[in-house]
Amino acid sequence: MKPVTRIHSRTAVLPDENIDTDRIIPARFLTTTERAGLGKFCFNDWRYRQDGSDNPEFPLNKPEARGCNILVAGRNFGCGSSREHAPWALLDYGIQAVLCSEIADIFRGNALKNGLLAIVLDEAEHHWLLKNPGIELSIDVREQAIELPDGGRIRFQLEAFARHCLLNGVDQLGFLLQHDDAITHYEHTQEKAA
Repeated sequence: MKPVTRIHSRTAVLPDENIDTDRIIPARFLTTTERAGLGKFCFNDWRYRQDGSDNPEFPLNKPEARGCNILVAGRNFGCGSSREHAPWALLDYGIQAVLCSEIADIFRGNALKNGLLAIVLDEAEHHWLLKNPGIELSIDVREQAIELPDGGRIRFQLEAFARHCLLNGVDQLGFLLQHDDAITHYEHTQEKAA
């Protein structure tokens, strides 16, 4: 996992509420444990027409949404199943951060563990971002702040361990492996004590 310290991008907006993980990546695409390539299936049934062509009505297919790495989503984003493929698909698609007033707990945990910044905002801040698509934001993970185009800032909270892992580019296993010497020393002292 690469360190996530700062994200600077325009925003794309998906205002729909209750976007569940099956909408993010349909179950029929969960046959792999490979992360690469899942972006082409992200929002598959919403993004494409029946004939496989782009759905011009899908907000992320509009020209102004192209290249946006920050997604402002409607309330209760990521609800439904606990599939880890959902954050994988978003990351592979190019989304680096999801901003919302309510993000499903399991999805948020999976997102943060995989390097997708999932930020919960208060209702007023969220509403303002929904109404202003395409603005440029800078998200500073260390400072836990979103810098607005006018110089204003929106503060957000991250659990300390998730923040540490994002800033250092490690997942939970990587974190444990960083402490391999201490773990091995502890195991040896326990064996001697037994």
